[in-house]
Amino acid sequence: CIPQNNGINGNFMYGNSVHHVSVRTQVSVNPAKLKSLRQRWNVRPSEMSKKTLNPIRAIVDGMKLTPNPEKPMIALSIGDPTVFGNMPTDDTVLQAVKEAIDSHKYNGYAPSVGYQKSREAVANFYSCPEAPLEDKDVILTSGCSQAIELAINVLCNPGDNILVPRPGFSLYKTLAVSMGIQVKHYNLLPEKSWEIDLQHLESLIDDKTACLIVNNPSNPCGSVFSREHQHKILSVASRNCIPILADEIYGDMVKLCVVNGFSRGEFCARHYRPRSQDSHELDQ
Repeated sequence: CIPQNNGINGNFMYGNSVHHVSVRTQVSVNPAKLKSLRQRWNVRPSEMSKKTLNPIRAIVDGMKLTPNPEKPMIALSIGDPTVFGNMPTDDTVLQAVKEAIDSHKYNGYAPSVGYQKSREAVANFYSCPEAPLEDKDVILTSGCSQAIELAINVLCNPGDNILVPRPGFSLYKTLAVSMGIQVKHYNLLPEKSWEIDLQHLESLIDDKTACLIVNNPSNPCGSVFSREHQHKILSVASRNCIPILADEIYGDMVKLCVVNGFSRGEFCARHYRPRSQDSHELDQ
């Protein structure tokens, strides 16, 4: 006789007799799947988010003041003059934007680094014989804040340190701390029109220093470094082989024809280079 299986319960018929067979099976379960079986929601903020704080927004966004109606108010809160109707956009710019919209050529995603024609325009505007620029040297970002974030990400690793001015723009610290980067503050000297204390600056440099942030014109001091002082800053950077992250966002807002010995568009650090690797002097 041939045994007949009566199903998966383990009962078999052999002739007129019924026999029960106990069978144990092992099911292989992926441990990763067991760990992912959560019983309830527990979404927690990341360590990076907990380290991120913008002190300017923490103060300004919660500030509620009633101005004296009998006195004109001069607001010194944020670095955006357009909020109070100053520096209106030029009609030429507005017309160009309207024409771009009406053309229907720019309704989709732009290249991540920006349109080539736009990058060429920026390169042509800021290029000079001592430091020629091409479109491939330019990346268009969503404001200066994203540009600073991108530059810090490129230059720094967690555990590195950066040198930032004091007083200075708080975003440098906000971004760096969130990335696990130490911030070292170098002093600006009020008695010298907020020039950098170069001796203090150089004392902060060590083998983990990834970059030196130079903000010129200064936010919040409003000062513009002289030609001579910029030479000295570049000498410190060159001597210690430290790259400079130059935040010059207010450079084109300078209205005076001559500022501290510089003609318009001439004061920025991009116009200077070392004569040699070991030289402490720089020429234009």
